[in-house]
Amino acid sequence: MGQINVEYNAGGIEGLCVIIPKVHGDNRGYFTETYNKNDMTEAGLNYDFVQDNQSGSTKGVLRGLHFQINYPQTKLVRVIKGSVFDVAVDLRQGSKTFGKYFGLELSAENHKQFLIPKNFAHGFLVLSDEAEFCYKCDDFYHPNDEGGIIYSDPDINIAWPKIGADFILSEKDLKLKKFKEIF
Repeated sequence: MGQINVEYNAGGIEGLCVIIPKVHGDNRGYFTETYNKNDMTEAGLNYDFVQDNQSGSTKGVLRGLHFQINYPQTKLVRVIKGSVFDVAVDLRQGSKTFGKYFGLELSAENHKQFLIPKNFAHGFLVLSDEAEFCYKCDDFYHPNDEGGIIYSDPDINIAWPKIGADFILSEKDLKLKKFKEIF
């Protein structure tokens, strides 16, 4: 492959991929391709991304776990400032890993990217003082198509990192239902 290495089926969950782009550095800094459709296609990851999003958050902000109901999206996520603990939960009914999650640290320093296919819930916790989070989507945002699972669901039992402070969630995210109430 050209400029990326891919860890397929991350965490033993089919479809999840950790993508590590090659980083070229010297005493001036570094250069990396953050996305190359040819490299992705060569790696078997053939997606047509149509929208890029970016968010900024402070330490302790937890966003998610969100999913789209009728218009599911594949997402390619990365961090360009700071670090986050990023999580995907398998919502594919009939999958042998239905309801299971995988999480990893994404940071500006490690340059890792996380490919999350359609029909997964997604969320992240900011670990650094500030973080800027970017993601590509293969479908447009539909505001009336949002679903979500409460981050603290005991059946999913995500091992969120301890950060020495309370998590900061939106009112909407604090009211999300448990996995078993939805599925």
